[in-house]
Amino acid sequence: MDEPEAALSPQRQLTLLARMARLGASGKVQIIVATHSAILLTLPGATILSSDGGHLAQVRLEDTSHYQITRGILESPARYWKHLLRDDEAAEEE
Repeated sequence: MDEPEAALSPQRQLTLLARMARLGASGKVQIIVATHSAILLTLPGATILSSDGGHLAQVRLEDTSHYQITRGILESPARYWKHLLRDDEAAEEE
C-alpha cells in the first residue's frame, strides 16, 4: 500500500491498523506499506525500513522523523509554532 493514510482521519488510521494487525497475525499475509503516518508505524511486530540518506536501513519507531515530529508537536505545540512562525518571518524579510 502506498500511503493509505492520505485520506484517513486518525480514528480511521487506527481501524486500518487493527485490520492490518489481524491480517498479519494470520500468517498468510505479508503487508508492505509506504507511509508517513506515525500511527501506522506503530504496528506491533513491524519491520520499519527508512530510505533516508539514499539507502534502506531498519530503524526503530522512536528513531523515525515521523514519530519524533508527531510526538514533539503534540507534547509542545508552542515550541514548534515559535519555529514555524520565525521561518515565515525570515522568508518575508528576504
